[in-house]
Amino acid sequence: MRNIETHCIHAGRTPEKFSGLVNTPVFRGSTVLAENFESWQAHKKDGNPYAYYGRFGTPTTHSFESAIAELEGGQHSLVFPSGLSACTHSLLAFVAAGDHILITDNIYGPTRMFADRVLKRLGVDVEYFDPLCGAGIESMLRANTKVVFTESPGSLTFEVADIPAISAAAHAVGAIVIIDNTWASPLYFKAFEHGADVSIQAATKYIVGHSDALLGTATANARAWPQLKASAHDFGETAGPDDIFLALRGLRSMPVRLRQHWENGLMLAQSLQSNSAVARVLHPALQNDPGHDTWKRDFTGASGLFGIRLVAQNPQQLSTFFNNLKLFGIGLSWGGFESLVVPVGIPERSVKPAAEGYLVRVHAGLEHIDDLLEDFHRALHLAFAPTQFAVA
Repeated sequence: MRNIETHCIHAGRTPEKFSGLVNTPVFRGSTVLAENFESWQAHKKDGNPYAYYGRFGTPTTHSFESAIAELEGGQHSLVFPSGLSACTHSLLAFVAAGDHILITDNIYGPTRMFADRVLKRLGVDVEYFDPLCGAGIESMLRANTKVVFTESPGSLTFEVADIPAISAAAHAVGAIVIIDNTWASPLYFKAFEHGADVSIQAATKYIVGHSDALLGTATANARAWPQLKASAHDFGETAGPDDIFLALRGLRSMPVRLRQHWENGLMLAQSLQSNSAVARVLHPALQNDPGHDTWKRDFTGASGLFGIRLVAQNPQQLSTFFNNLKLFGIGLSWGGFESLVVPVGIPERSVKPAAEGYLVRVHAGLEHIDDLLEDFHRALHLAFAPTQFAVA
């Protein structure tokens, strides 16, 4: 199978094991009985806990993990109860007191909080790097640097990092490269082909696709897999089979949905470039975006998530804008069928101060693009009139 659409349909499916059922059923269970003493001993000898305790997963779990590993191109995958859980456990798997780690300065906020509140308390030296430094990260690497954690495009501000250059420098000192690949997913960015050792997805987003389940995945290459697996099992986290079933079902239609998110998001972003209420549009697929050349080189598509900086002068303008949106809900997360906005303000940064202008994160859903354009520009017009967009 050469095409990702076909992989999404067939990956992780074994109908012959389940009476010919197209979808892997929902399996719930804790205790799994061994056939006899000899089979119990064989499982222990092989170091394979999967067959005798539900905490290590059911056939529903294994179908999903197999599918994600195939799509990512990694050795194996693990499923976690949330995307943040996948991030935190991937970090914990490779660091100890006295180690040094580098984290991109535009990282997902809760991951940043975990690093600052937990890893530092555990004696890990946490340092942040400019996401646009590329090979320049070499000057920050140390003999005890164990992990370089990236996210590209960056959360909220959407800078595109040079992952191959960062990975090459990190590997030269033996560091593990972890990437949060939720924005593009393996459909549009092949993390392992660009040098990553661990690729994380918040499956809550585009994989589930319907805003009704929380899940995360971490996929590792052969080098990183044993340590990731052992550490994750030590913490005892497990994801429920019902949520995993929803993710498996969502995965089958993900390519079709993601293409529409990409199209809607890009068209909306392009239209906002000419709106006088918008100081800047942050979307790497736009030709004038600073990260466009890197995005075009390394990625094969975009998602529906991007940012805008408003020229807001007072809170009332912001309130008027948000309260006049009819199709864009105000809420956290993204990747579902519905369009969303969330007020961000000024994100926390350590290396460079965040640019001025009130930041809004936008997720273009699956509604008709004409309706989304009308709704968004009308709300801007009411809050920031006059604008350069004709409102019917």
